[in-house]
Amino acid sequence: MRSHSLLLSTSLNPLHCSSPATFFSTQNTPTCPPFVSFTLQTKSKERLEGLCIIRAMGGSSQPEIETKEKHSKEAKLWGGRFKESVTDAVEKFTESISFDKQLYKHDIMGSKAHASMLSQQGLISISDRDSILQGLDEIQRRVEAGEFVWRTDREDVHMNIEAALTDMIGEPAKKLHTARSRNDQVLTDFRLWCRDAIDRIIASIEYLQVALVTLALNEEGLIVPGYTHLQRAQPVLLPHLLLAYVEQLDRDAGRLIDCRARLNFCPLGACALAGTGLPIDRFMTSNSLGFTAPLRNSIDAVSDRDFVLEFLSANSITAIHLSRLGEEWVLWASEEFGFITPSDCVSTGSSIMPQKKNPDPMELVRGKSARVVGDLVTLLTLCKGLPLAYNRDLQEDKEPVFDSVKTVIGMLEVSAEFAQNITFNHARIKKALPAGHLDATTLADYLVKKGMPFRTSHDIVGRSVALCVSKNCQLEDLSLDDLRSISPIFEEDVYEYVGAENAVKKFCSYGSTGSACVAGQLDYWVAKLNISRSRSH
Repeated sequence: MRSHSLLLSTSLNPLHCSSPATFFSTQNTPTCPPFVSFTLQTKSKERLEGLCIIRAMGGSSQPEIETKEKHSKEAKLWGGRFKESVTDAVEKFTESISFDKQLYKHDIMGSKAHASMLSQQGLISISDRDSILQGLDEIQRRVEAGEFVWRTDREDVHMNIEAALTDMIGEPAKKLHTARSRNDQVLTDFRLWCRDAIDRIIASIEYLQVALVTLALNEEGLIVPGYTHLQRAQPVLLPHLLLAYVEQLDRDAGRLIDCRARLNFCPLGACALAGTGLPIDRFMTSNSLGFTAPLRNSIDAVSDRDFVLEFLSANSITAIHLSRLGEEWVLWASEEFGFITPSDCVSTGSSIMPQKKNPDPMELVRGKSARVVGDLVTLLTLCKGLPLAYNRDLQEDKEPVFDSVKTVIGMLEVSAEFAQNITFNHARIKKALPAGHLDATTLADYLVKKGMPFRTSHDIVGRSVALCVSKNCQLEDLSLDDLRSISPIFEEDVYEYVGAENAVKKFCSYGSTGSACVAGQLDYWVAKLNISRSRSH
């Protein structure tokens, strides 16, 4: 559809229009579409938008236009000192309603608390308060029913709701913004939103923890190679390995809990930056919204984004942990490892290679961690060098947070889904265990128990491994004579320490991969996460 400009000007020839006299200014074209959009501009700079129906008028060089007007661009709620409205380009560039409308519920919560406080302090009447509260309830109902019309000319979620409330109840709505600025209003909304988002992420973390612990319970006793430098290191119990990720996730949840406690302070009533001369009660609004207390310093209240940076930092660490889990499972699903087989319901295929079965969800978990880290870097860069107090730059803090939360929750949920739909290939894992001399360190411990200094035992076991390499065998395959050719300390009981199964049995330190230690760790997580052992099998 071609867009044209209509200008009310006596310097142009008049056209026959269904609306008041307007004049058409555009480049001449050989043919015109039957419908075009237009912008109508009066001498007072008021703009109207609508649709034109263009019809040819015989031999006339000018078309006849009929207009269907949408609505006038209304005056801004802040527009008292301005003689001209902003241009369409400025309005489009500065609007935030396209993304901050998801704060609507928290904006309404804050406005209800603020209206109730204003009434309590005698700044508005009880009747006005009741009208405001009822109107806000109706707006929320309309939003959630999909009936509310979000308007870009009203800039953001706050102006949309306030203007709609004014349309609905009239004069009482104009009192709602008493002793409040959008600066403290948006931060109140944002803190409330982040608080709820943290609760959602913590719930998703626990869901994944349950999936991993359940998987560990189902694989008790399974020994897998443990790796350092991506090289075979020592044998470990699979539940021990899975619980390592559970521990990481627990710290992730702890960071979010700490962040929640620090962000849970109320900026409402700080106004633009200096507070207000009106007798408001900031403690009342803070309490009614579930905050710990009002923020002490009004300048800090409207300029602080530490809580956002901390939130995104916690999300980034969570995303990195999930990326590491994703990497491990992608490797283990490869033909080279073959330790796990994902079910079809969490795998994808290839458009050209019929045989492919790819663990795409975990590849995307690994990949989407970059988005979450990028969201943090965006906010760090945004806040760098901003003077106190509020700056419009800070409008850009919402989208990275929304994206980070959505992405992290998606990563957590799909990781849990993947954990519930994989099978460990016991035969393949058992066949792979002997390679790499995983029992070498346990053999060194054997010599230490015989009284040998560890550095000496390390050297002797290293020479034993070299002998295995030359003979193409494992430590448990060496004869006692082979071992005694390296050190006379070796005795018959050495064979209780070699082999992956024997090595695992010898671990006994707190937190180690020993069977009793891992059983204790499982008991701890089963109790903490309230998991039923009967449902795990």
